[in-house]
Amino acid sequence: MSNKPPLADLRQSYDKGSLDDHEATDDPLHQFGVWLTEALDKKLPEPNAMTVATVGADGRPSTRVVLIKAYDERGIVWYTNYASRKGEELEAHPFAALQFHWVELERVVRIEGRVEKLAPEESDAYFASRPLSHRIGAWASNQSQPIAGRGTIVARAAEYALKFGLNPPRPPHWGGYRLHPDYWEFWQGRASRLHDRMAYRLADDGLWHRERLSP
Repeated sequence: MSNKPPLADLRQSYDKGSLDDHEATDDPLHQFGVWLTEALDKKLPEPNAMTVATVGADGRPSTRVVLIKAYDERGIVWYTNYASRKGEELEAHPFAALQFHWVELERVVRIEGRVEKLAPEESDAYFASRPLSHRIGAWASNQSQPIAGRGTIVARAAEYALKFGLNPPRPPHWGGYRLHPDYWEFWQGRASRLHDRMAYRLADDGLWHRERLSP
């Protein structure tokens, strides 16, 4: 007899909110700010965590979770290793999709657009604000590359800590990205699976066109 949970029978009733037409703003960035602020105010676990999806040269998509570090009219910012798998994929195909899932609020935000590296000065400023151990870690990790064991990365961290002391510079392989959105989608769970989905598409005239999608 299997002790596995009956996944096909799992059900969740969604009743914590709504996104009616009169509630949604005309500006997706403002709508995002409202929802993100609520997630922060409610002290949800990792409210700034987002999934980043990229595509490889072979057409295979891949995802990973990173942390949003800034957002404004120019786009969504995060930092990572440029030589990582996502960095290499963005170098070849500079488009990505982001997703936030705030389970406790029964909300999802999807964002798509073109990605570019931040100016070196922006990456320098953020890198300098990080805890020392995080700055050393950026040097120690050849992100996405195989290693013999955890001892390898620990030894590399100790090596760079000794080399740089309290002032490690930003590694040339580490920095920020900014996604310039041309599509936003806001999903609010509702009863009977009649969820609210609001999409915003950037038109050629530079204006956002909002439309409701069938759940």
